[in-house]
Amino acid sequence: MTDTFDQYSGGDLAFTRQSPYGTEIEAMYAGATSFLRRRYSRDLSGVDVAVIGVPYDLATSNRPGARLGPRAVRAASTQLSWARPWPWTTDPFKTLHVIDFGDCVFDPGSPHTVVDQIEQWYQPILAAGVTPLSIGGDHFVTYPILKALARKHGPISLIHFDAHSDTWPDRKGRIDHGTMFYHAAKEGIVDPHSSVQLGMRTINDSNLGYTVLDALWLHEHGVDKALAIIKETVGDRPCYLTFDVDFLDPSCAPGTGTPVCGGFDTITAIRLLHGLTGVNLIGCDVVEVAPPYDHAEITALAAATMATNMICLLADVLKKPKTPAD
Repeated sequence: MTDTFDQYSGGDLAFTRQSPYGTEIEAMYAGATSFLRRRYSRDLSGVDVAVIGVPYDLATSNRPGARLGPRAVRAASTQLSWARPWPWTTDPFKTLHVIDFGDCVFDPGSPHTVVDQIEQWYQPILAAGVTPLSIGGDHFVTYPILKALARKHGPISLIHFDAHSDTWPDRKGRIDHGTMFYHAAKEGIVDPHSSVQLGMRTINDSNLGYTVLDALWLHEHGVDKALAIIKETVGDRPCYLTFDVDFLDPSCAPGTGTPVCGGFDTITAIRLLHGLTGVNLIGCDVVEVAPPYDHAEITALAAATMATNMICLLADVLKKPKTPAD
């Protein structure tokens, strides 16, 4: 990392970065807003992690707007791109080659084709051995991503941060951001018996076999106990991490489609993510940022912070010996 603005880069690191490794300084308020100032690229050669936006919100049951989430989270991430992420002791970009792959393309005028289009978008990324970090979009976008991953890994364990279980019964083929983990379990995409949902504060009388650590439980028992249960339940199985920003209390994340009171602050979420080292992550996402209801980028910045912590977790999983650039 450069130490002072005397060594300031040429700007627009999303296009001008010379090396995929290391952290450089660029003005937070200027330049192209790729995620954490990583290079925009569709070249997957030698890439470890691809950041993908999925600007879809046609499955929302309340307020729309999450289609604007990827753009807002990328813009907010510029505030986090100038130094090693806190509270991590190493810079993930010393070992990880991370690109911003841009946004998934699909036809919103043909909603019956969206699942297949999103799933197909991820196929070349996974075929290249690249781990996806996705930015939604409403939470339904996790379903086609999981379908793509399950083709490669088989049934997947899920770590699910949310105010809602998203497992309410539904008819096959229906698109809804509150039922996709019902479908994922029924279709064998996700193994609910090795999966954990945490933060729930809405009623669902059937857990489908998921281990549910709801908001009352998590407030009472705390981070350390939750982490122990998550790691015991998931084990070393291939695992997907999904973070609905409404896991956070509306006071910390007002810009979302279905906010629910009684949630968590950002430091609790950071502690939980920081404690997930050792989990065999095969992909991650942050979803449900709806900028029209945000204020002063509170929600977008929170989501960018969670995604940055996910990059650090992936560095722990994917790290391999490399000679980092300056």
